[in-house]
Amino acid sequence: MSSIANGTGANTPESQLESVLPIHPTAARRGNPIVVQSDLTSYSNDYITSKFTNRGADVAVVEGQYIVTPTAKQYEFQTARKVAKTGLMMVGWGGNNGSTLSATILANRHNIVWHTKGGVQQPNYIGSLLRASTVRLGTDPSTGKDIYVPISDVLPMVHPNDLVLGGWDISGLRMDEAMKRAQVLDYDLQRQVAPYMAELGAPLPSIYYPDFIAANQEARADNVVPGTDKQAHLEHLRADIRRFKEQHGLDRVIVFWTANTERYSDIIPGVNDTADNLLNAIKTSHSEVSPSTLFAVASILEGEPFVNGAPQNTFVPGVIELAERTRSFIGGDDLKSGQTKLKSVFAEFLVNAGIKPLSIASYNHLGNNDGHNLSAEPQFKSKEISKSSVVDDMVAANPLLFKPPQEGAPKGSKAAKGEHPDHIVVIKYVPAVGDSKRAIDEYYSEIFCGGRSTINIFNECEDSLLATPLILDLAILAELLTRVKYRDASPGSKAEFAPLYPVLSLLSYMLKAPLVKPGTDVVNSLNRQRNALEAFLKACIGLEGSSDLLLETRIW
Repeated sequence: MSSIANGTGANTPESQLESVLPIHPTAARRGNPIVVQSDLTSYSNDYITSKFTNRGADVAVVEGQYIVTPTAKQYEFQTARKVAKTGLMMVGWGGNNGSTLSATILANRHNIVWHTKGGVQQPNYIGSLLRASTVRLGTDPSTGKDIYVPISDVLPMVHPNDLVLGGWDISGLRMDEAMKRAQVLDYDLQRQVAPYMAELGAPLPSIYYPDFIAANQEARADNVVPGTDKQAHLEHLRADIRRFKEQHGLDRVIVFWTANTERYSDIIPGVNDTADNLLNAIKTSHSEVSPSTLFAVASILEGEPFVNGAPQNTFVPGVIELAERTRSFIGGDDLKSGQTKLKSVFAEFLVNAGIKPLSIASYNHLGNNDGHNLSAEPQFKSKEISKSSVVDDMVAANPLLFKPPQEGAPKGSKAAKGEHPDHIVVIKYVPAVGDSKRAIDEYYSEIFCGGRSTINIFNECEDSLLATPLILDLAILAELLTRVKYRDASPGSKAEFAPLYPVLSLLSYMLKAPLVKPGTDVVNSLNRQRNALEAFLKACIGLEGSSDLLLETRIW
């Protein structure tokens, strides 16, 4: 890979391909502008160290009365200030998401502008939570006005322009040609960025087990690791990661699955239910070891984070146990970019407003390769599962509207699950619309005294242009979380700083079916997911989470 791929993003334009316009604010570099002056926060050349009190409440229900006991536990966080030189290896690099992400990073890196029928367009990172949204730090005491900063400024984070790009694909098409095949970006941008994309070369050969993806993908599979020995495939992937890391002098590699949705793997006792059984199943090339699980295991064994951007159950129990054993980081599942993100907001709005959704019907059609793959029933079922669970925690939070699960009810019965809105998801493949996905949602609800309300939402979006900023956010956060350690700071504790738990549930905001620590509840509420991430980042610099109490505005 040429030096272009390792550029800083702050280079001076040197050719007619590059623009002299100012860099967009979402792509700008601002250093580390936040300094917290507090006895809770200290800075050294290497670390930011902060003290944090995790406040909560224990609740006991005694004869219908809620007995609440406030709790408080002291922690310290230690964040390494040096940002790792980071590579992003995408599985499915030559697909719509991978090629679009690569081209847009290159456009930002060289500040390439292009012409559209609406005028001149500048590259940016709009759609990225980290680069294009802000958090409230506090107020200016002289004016009383709130002060907001970009989320990416709260702690030292990788700049997207600095990511070193690579990956695998079952299609061997060179990256500039893959970008053309995707038909996502404007022609004038493709024309200008194509020489840089060509320098990225072609993806590495990938793992192809036809049973796991739709048969209609076979025509693309001209770039595969030969053979059927899954142990040999695992070692091949591990060697690819090591070689990429060494060739580019990287400190960290994030491996990201943005390839086709697979069918669900069967969970079989003795095969993938424990780490040792899974490793043995790989040695014996068991049929239920999927390509995505193989990539996850390779990443874990190499000590590099793995993020699953698709809905299949990559993280079988054996993968999670292996990540725990090696203290390697994993996150998933399934990018939350359009319809599901809106649903997680809208369903919460209805329930929190005291309105009872009776049914939610969601219809999609799209014409890109993702839609083509999802036209097969086993792959659609994976997507249906991830999209259908998004309202579960919001419903469970309001027993006034929805009957809770009944203790002792037969397993699998409606009474055992509790009352729930009727919820259906439909996805259809319509080639003509390409990457421009259409989503239609109907919310049918009960309102005051037996009334009914129907709300219909039509959403048209360019699927890959919503998804690719999420890949950036997930990769950047995964790198950051490898640099954060914590310790119990309770009086008398002698605990040493240790890494976070391997399942990175803090990534939930970007994911449809968030992977969480086994035995803990999934949070799908978009507001709660964002608040959790914001509170964690602030805790790492010794600040309390966001407070909208604004007490000073409510008292004399």
